[in-house]
Amino acid sequence: MQAQMRQFPTRVFCILTVALTAATGAAQQPQSPAQSEPPVTLVREVVYNEMHDHERHGWWRYWIEKHAPKETLLEEQVETSDGPLTRVQQLNGHPLDAKDQQREEARLQTLLNSPSEQASLKQAYIDDEKRIGRIVALLPDAFLYEDKGEENGLRHLHFRPNPNYPAHSIEARIFHAMSGDLWIDARMKRMAGLNGQLMENVDFGFGILGRLYKGGSFELRRTQVSQTDWKTEHLEVHMNGRAMLFKTIARETSEVRGGFIAVPAAMNLSQGMHLLNETNSATSASRSIAAAVFVKP
Repeated sequence: MQAQMRQFPTRVFCILTVALTAATGAAQQPQSPAQSEPPVTLVREVVYNEMHDHERHGWWRYWIEKHAPKETLLEEQVETSDGPLTRVQQLNGHPLDAKDQQREEARLQTLLNSPSEQASLKQAYIDDEKRIGRIVALLPDAFLYEDKGEENGLRHLHFRPNPNYPAHSIEARIFHAMSGDLWIDARMKRMAGLNGQLMENVDFGFGILGRLYKGGSFELRRTQVSQTDWKTEHLEVHMNGRAMLFKTIARETSEVRGGFIAVPAAMNLSQGMHLLNETNSATSASRSIAAAVFVKP
């Protein structure tokens, strides 16, 4: 059932949500110590918080509404110690038909009964965490920051590539080619919003293996869901390029997330499945409200 939609590069989205989580903004009077911190100092503090977030964050259940050019998918997701467990609930605004429900249940049961599937899910989760860590570690040195003042209680920073930074890895080269704007909660030292745009083509293998085209962009909004936790509530990605043999690649998607509910820490997959089987009408209602606010027609 619409497997292609489920395979959207959500891991890439996760990298984007954390990859540029560093910035500061101009201080408005009166200035608190956090507001008057030099940009590079606050950048390093934000990076530290993001890189150590996994050591103290809570565990959450929430819905994800994914919009692609040809379809819309609604999923329920719960975080487990073995990686996120996801169940598709709706396709194009309608509940799954009997055939698709059967396929979705079979997929989840296969996961629960297959040690190899579980190992793959956990390894993908570990790889994502490591990849995010590599990207976040680049931030204090890979960008230059321009203070843009305070907006709605957040510090606003414009960022651009540091021309003296040697970007060698694929992740570093992609993110180093971006410029944009960041909004930071200076008191919590966490990211609240991010807009980025690819300012030049990024070639792989001197353009022979592939290229991401200039002008690609993304937009991210985050919300504080607990005293210490921040989660992504809106993400848009618009990237175009080509791969080897001139195959065109495109990533056009929008995600809205909401209905965040705290769950017991470090659940296993079976416990996560139990939660997914529970009905939550309040979550469905909040999904409809948030989608109307965030998703552009």
